[in-house]
Amino acid sequence: MANTNDTSHSRTSQNSNGKDDDVADDRPTPMEVLREARSQLAELTGMTAESVSSFEQTEDGWSLEVEVLELARVPDTMSLMASYLVELDPQGQLTGYRRVRRYERGRADAHRSGGR
Repeated sequence: MANTNDTSHSRTSQNSNGKDDDVADDRPTPMEVLREARSQLAELTGMTAESVSSFEQTEDGWSLEVEVLELARVPDTMSLMASYLVELDPQGQLTGYRRVRRYERGRADAHRSGGR
């Protein structure tokens, strides 16, 4: 008779912290990818990454669009912002970035559909 507690055929096992480990789950979580992307971009550019406006997993890893404060002005609505396309490998390490647009914080974006 088989032991019902036997997990040898299971795809998960418990690690030393008591959490389940998926056999193929050495990838970072989406939140870890977002945090690392913002941190790495800020370190490379010296600019504050304020938000992530798009995020998707790709065949090669991850692709994000990060909104960055390029130049602070008074009033804040006149500050110069930029969107950067950031590419990361499957482990969440930055492999490339490029600025895709610049805009004043207080201006609506006429280039995007749907009022976004």
